[in-house]
Amino acid sequence: MAELTQAEMYSTRSLQVWRALLNWLTFFYQIFAQIITAVGQYPLLSSSFSSSSTTSTSTHRFKPLPGVDSTAIEPPATVEIAAVLDSPVPADEDRVKKFTVVLDLDETLVCAYETSSLPPSLRNQATDAGLKWFELECVTSDKECEGKPKINYVTVFERPGLQDFLNQLSEFAELVLFTAGLEGYARPLVDRIDVENRFSLRLYRPSTISTEYREHVKDLSCLSTDLCRTVIVDNNPFSFLLQPVNGIPCIPFSAGQPHDTQLLDVLLPLLKHLSQQKDVRPILYDRFHMPEWFQKQGIPSSS
Repeated sequence: MAELTQAEMYSTRSLQVWRALLNWLTFFYQIFAQIITAVGQYPLLSSSFSSSSTTSTSTHRFKPLPGVDSTAIEPPATVEIAAVLDSPVPADEDRVKKFTVVLDLDETLVCAYETSSLPPSLRNQATDAGLKWFELECVTSDKECEGKPKINYVTVFERPGLQDFLNQLSEFAELVLFTAGLEGYARPLVDRIDVENRFSLRLYRPSTISTEYREHVKDLSCLSTDLCRTVIVDNNPFSFLLQPVNGIPCIPFSAGQPHDTQLLDVLLPLLKHLSQQKDVRPILYDRFHMPEWFQKQGIPSSS
């Protein structure tokens, strides 16, 4: 009888051990199931990145930005830039330097023609299509026979979306106008398109420099020694040959392009994305490869 009681005691104890083990396994299974459920609510970083990149690339594409409108010169390689409109803005402590956008004037923001030489058909086409325009009196460096400054009459067409472009751009960037035009022509023109004084600085032809390769080059070092958050938008890439990785070559504008959308559809999204970067130069290099383009034109790389 004693041996039977001892066997029953071992059997009962074994059953208790197995029950405890089963309870522990059930507990760990529930924990594991909760972890799997929680992880399932968040996509993997790799799949999320791939999916968002594919969506962004397919639904938001920039038009190509060639460099210079000339048949004699091969333009910079055209690119398509995926729009990145929802990138998080860095915290204030990460904003090491203000974002500065340097804008060219002629064929970038406006196009201008001497009124006397403007073909009536071109003017009618532009105005009928809704291009904003105005006439301007400009003082030239030429002198009349009496020694008085000569006055030229100029018809100016604004690039479509110009005012909206400047308004939106001025909300997140410091704007600088840098033109190779003479002040007697450019100053009254800019007074007309920038009544609200959105440009913090205006630079004219005397601020450009001459190099052994080109004249009227816009040296951005006159603005700052640290250009990591400075870009220049110009239809003539040779204007920024001294800082090629800071430049954005844009399509030249003329009155024959009344439905141009470059300012709002191409440049503004790109500039918004660049404004969120600590250093714009790696991105611009990857987009345009301007140093290599200048080397093809026989100009050594400056960066």
